[in-house]
Amino acid sequence: MTAGPGEVRVPRAAVPPGERGATRIADRVVAKVASRAAREALGALPKSASPPYAGVTVHHDIAHVRIHLELDYPTDIGARCAAVRRHVAERVGALVGMEVPEVAVQVERLHAAHGTEVRTR
Repeated sequence: MTAGPGEVRVPRAAVPPGERGATRIADRVVAKVASRAAREALGALPKSASPPYAGVTVHHDIAHVRIHLELDYPTDIGARCAAVRRHVAERVGALVGMEVPEVAVQVERLHAAHGTEVRTR
C-alpha cells in the first residue's frame, strides 16, 4: 500500500533469517560447476579426450565431489590431479557457497602425445 498525504508509512517488521526459508541447490548444478572448474584447471586437452565430468553428493552445505577425467601422456599426473582438486574446491566453494572437504579425482584414460610412435619387436 502507498501512504496518503500526511500518513506515515511504517515498514514491515523484518523477518528473522531462520524464518525466511532456504535455498537448495540441486546436486546436478553443483556437478556442472565442478565439471567446468575441472576443465578450467586442466587447460588444453588432446582432441580425442572427453571433457571432465563430475559426480557430487550434497548433504546440507557440504559437497563431496568426484571428478572423472582424461589426460595427455606423458604428464605429471599427480601435479595435474592436485591442481584440479584445488581449483574445483575453490570454485565450488566460491560460486555455490558450499564447503568442499574432498575432491576425488579419477583418471579414466591417458592419451599418448601426437607424433609418438610405439615400436614393438
